[in-house]
Amino acid sequence: MNHYAGWKNALIAFFLFLSTLYALPNIYGSDLAIQISGTGDIIVNNEDVRAIESALVDNDIDHKSIGLVNSRILIRFNDSQSQLSSKALLKQSLSRNYVVALNLAPSIPKWLSNIGGKAMSLGLDLRGGVHFLLEVDMDAVIATSIDRYENELRSLLKKDRLYRKILKENNSLVVIFNEQNLKDQAKKVIRDELPDLMIVEGSESELQLSLEITTDTQSAAKKSALKQNITTLRNRVNELGVAEPIIQQQGTERIVVQLPGVQDTARAKEILGAVATLEFRLVDEKNDLQSAVNSGKNPSGSKLYYFRDGRPLLLKTGVIVTGENIVDAASSVDQQNNSPMVSITLDNTGGRSMLETTKEYLHHRMAVVYIENKVETIIKDGETIKNRSKTQDIINAATIQGTFSNRFQITGIDSSREARNLALLLRAGSLSAPIEIIEERTIGPSLGADNIQKGLMSVLIGFVLVLVFMGWRYRVFGLVANVALTINLVTIVSILSLIQATLTLPGIAGIVLTVGMAVDANVLIFERIKEELHANKNIQKAISAGYGKALLTIADANITTLIASLVLFSFGTGAVKGFAVTLSIGIITSMFTAIIVSRAIINLIYGGKKVEELAI
Repeated sequence: MNHYAGWKNALIAFFLFLSTLYALPNIYGSDLAIQISGTGDIIVNNEDVRAIESALVDNDIDHKSIGLVNSRILIRFNDSQSQLSSKALLKQSLSRNYVVALNLAPSIPKWLSNIGGKAMSLGLDLRGGVHFLLEVDMDAVIATSIDRYENELRSLLKKDRLYRKILKENNSLVVIFNEQNLKDQAKKVIRDELPDLMIVEGSESELQLSLEITTDTQSAAKKSALKQNITTLRNRVNELGVAEPIIQQQGTERIVVQLPGVQDTARAKEILGAVATLEFRLVDEKNDLQSAVNSGKNPSGSKLYYFRDGRPLLLKTGVIVTGENIVDAASSVDQQNNSPMVSITLDNTGGRSMLETTKEYLHHRMAVVYIENKVETIIKDGETIKNRSKTQDIINAATIQGTFSNRFQITGIDSSREARNLALLLRAGSLSAPIEIIEERTIGPSLGADNIQKGLMSVLIGFVLVLVFMGWRYRVFGLVANVALTINLVTIVSILSLIQATLTLPGIAGIVLTVGMAVDANVLIFERIKEELHANKNIQKAISAGYGKALLTIADANITTLIASLVLFSFGTGAVKGFAVTLSIGIITSMFTAIIVSRAIINLIYGGKKVEELAI
């Protein structure tokens, strides 16, 4: 009685060894480091490592080590001054094909990292950086879809001259006809060619048809826009040079962006929130500009645009190339007039279109239109209102002097900073829908370190107080519970390290709660043993009954708490998820340590022995 088989004890010992082994990486701390990776198809290699190391040596910058880690170059430093000096040097010497980012690299021994040992991933509130919660303007997604379907509908019905007029009304299209038979033909064409448009029931008049986008198509458009925005934001963050960013979907309309180590929130907001793209259009040189300005009416096939200084210009509605055709963009300085410019590289489709246009319209003028969408939420009379704005500025209009296709330059940009931002946005791609920053938090590195210190202190104080209470209240059995509790903490740390779950301040709160809850199972067992001792003088039977009869109660209590934590994880966001993760892990590990590990230790102390009295 009260004796585990040898294989069970060996299995428990092996589990405890693994837990200790994989919790070890967290005691080694981290080195200040710089992470260098390639952009696009560029892959860093050993030649890059040697070149960077030579540059550091030539500039007398001390570094701890340098090497390739997971297809990235990682340079470790002994102090922050060397780290910052190296970043400035490398950003200046390396081309824009490389991203240089400050980082913290765990200083884990090689033998431990070779067997998969990793330190816990720390959240933004412990490392420092900025947190943004972005909301995608889904109304703009639907409006864009309506515009696209309007153009398709015009092209489709124009072939047979089936319609008289097409109007946009909110999120629907109204088609007006001259004759009933033309309307019937149009309905058949729409059903066959544009199944994503549905006829609004009850809206039909004699010579009018009201169309809306189907619900499924709207949902697909919203999901696509959200996915595209996440991809674009990842590209932009890579261009910013941020190590280990977190960009993930939250709900159906929101995106969480966390940028560790970034303190310049203005720069981050400027890049993340900008919905900018370019359009290349030919200048309308046939129609009279002044007549269009005076009348306020655009000539057929043209539209009135303005330079940033207010000068008007008529441009043709046909777009030669858009930002979607741009595969690369770099800011530089025009050597002729010392003004900022952006060098553009187009994809094959854009290159062909540009080549055909410049051949046909040689010595004609072509304009570059900078388009930016913004959304801003304001509260007016207690109601939340979204103000949407769209700016379309001509930044350049020049005569086509020769034919070109994939490569050319844009001039007429106001400042070098604007040129850099424009190049970055064009390289990363345009957001498919405007986004608004609805929540912003900044955590400084010193505050992050302070949070870690306070979090550890709270865990230690709670841990020590529980140890003291259990030792005083239950004597030897209390000490056994304390050993199980210590093993439980080590196990939680090792699991968090292995699965690379992000530890946050709420996560630390979950660990503190677990420390208090973990001994509940032992308290139930020990009190049951006391009851059995009063009812039955056989000590071995009392121990066995205490563990056996308390098991169902312990399981019920922990399972209900686990269900609550899983619900928190499923429906919670951000900080709530961090709390739920550590609480869930703590509940599972505490059941193992409180029931199985403590039983194994009690068996070793009292099992199979003639005991006159229990120290409980």
